[in-house]
Amino acid sequence: MLPLIGRPMIECVFESLAKHGVTDAVLSLGYLPDRFIESYPESVIAGVRVTYAVEPEPLDTAGAIRFAAAHAHIDDTFLVVNGDVLTDLDVTRLIGFHRAHGGEGTIALHPVVDPSRYGVVPTTPDGRVIEFVEKPAREDAPTNLINAGTYVFEPSVLRRIAPSGRVSVERDTFPALAKDGVLYAMPDNAYWIDTGTPQTYLQSNIDVLTGRDKITSFSGIVDGTWIHPQSRVDASAKFVNAVIDQDCYVGPNVVIENSVLLPGAVVEEGSVVKWSIIGPEAVIGSFSTLGATCVVGAKEHVAPGSSLSGDVRLGGV
Repeated sequence: MLPLIGRPMIECVFESLAKHGVTDAVLSLGYLPDRFIESYPESVIAGVRVTYAVEPEPLDTAGAIRFAAAHAHIDDTFLVVNGDVLTDLDVTRLIGFHRAHGGEGTIALHPVVDPSRYGVVPTTPDGRVIEFVEKPAREDAPTNLINAGTYVFEPSVLRRIAPSGRVSVERDTFPALAKDGVLYAMPDNAYWIDTGTPQTYLQSNIDVLTGRDKITSFSGIVDGTWIHPQSRVDASAKFVNAVIDQDCYVGPNVVIENSVLLPGAVVEEGSVVKWSIIGPEAVIGSFSTLGATCVVGAKEHVAPGSSLSGDVRLGGV
């Protein structure tokens, strides 16, 4: 639900899927499920019909897939995607590759410089997965092609997942499929970013502002900055790759670079904010300096004249 240029990321994900003919989806929810359900009471997100599957307890990745599929009575080939990954992957091509090889599952792969945060997937020349190495040390990784978080599965995969409890698709399901020779993978050089850290969340917004991310079209971006029309910004403020969301206030002589102000945030006179996320209704006191990477939680107040930098977290759950 975090916004990408003022719009919940889940809408961007679903809009991209709709371009490839997806009409129905199951949203597997665990943490704060009501935030989604209340935001889309008609069960439609970006034109895609949605069923909500709320986990009674954390089930891990494969357990969540099993639970959501059972909840929606899925009995045909289906897609699995991560809601916090933004990509312009050619899903139609991925499905075509899956149908051509006749296996049980297909993973989209993406090349990265440092694969240590991800699942690494070495394959044979025809795309059959040799093994699935979860989060190897950078120097030990057999390839830089990682699991990009988009899968095509046959219903038979569901029968491989234990019927209850926590099960990991990366550590349990994928290795079993690979061992049986029925898991394939397709590399792709599409735009791809996992928004799961403050740094990559900021980068995803910057990619839209600078034109690198063309997944979803946004209006109102001017000189690399997006300012919601209902925000108040002093004419002397300076912006570089900045997102100023709804009902924000930016005071005189403020500088904001590579940062996101969420709805209702306030940055008072003379402050400098760089590579930071300012939460809803948070207040940055006058003549403060925030550097990479500050995350200021909702309704938090940073005292005037503060100087913060590094891995700073203020407030939050």
